[in-house]
Amino acid sequence: MTKNIMIVGVGGQGSLLASKLLGHLLLSEGYDVKVSEVHGMSQRGGSVVTYVRFGEKVYSPIIDKGEADFIVSFEKLEAARYVEYLRPDGRVVVNTQEIDPMPVIIGAAQYPENLIEKMEVLGIKVDAMDCLSLAEEAGSSKAVNIVLMGRLSKYFDIPVEKWQKAIEECVPAKFVELNHKAFALGRGEE
Repeated sequence: MTKNIMIVGVGGQGSLLASKLLGHLLLSEGYDVKVSEVHGMSQRGGSVVTYVRFGEKVYSPIIDKGEADFIVSFEKLEAARYVEYLRPDGRVVVNTQEIDPMPVIIGAAQYPENLIEKMEVLGIKVDAMDCLSLAEEAGSSKAVNIVLMGRLSKYFDIPVEKWQKAIEECVPAKFVELNHKAFALGRGEE
């Protein structure tokens, strides 16, 4: 059976590295994997969506509404924006950080309040944590993506050592130690 993961965030947050890491790990586990970066990549601050699909045989990289097993979100508003893609028994793994979109920055709108609570009221399983603080504790605010991957790893039957090996193979050597720490903090093991 094919599993579907959406990684959503804002340009410049590292969602492409997160999807590369996930794709690399799943390929090493023998799955057929399709990864597709959808839009907003080059536009810093723009919405970025990446699809990661894996299984015995995957024919398309695209995830339709109601199909995502996981939505991994770098920011609360992005999680709420894509929640309709989640399957009924799916889960949102979300960083509690708020990044103001352009309408909020220019004063044309306000950042919505209580987004996590609103998702939970709808019956959505939400695993929310302050990934930015954990990334800073690991040594860099840019490690939010790896903190999120650490949290996501708790829902997979793939040994931690294999996730760590994927980090070593996808991240420049000088950042491996920092990313190992960020991953452990995301898992709640540090």
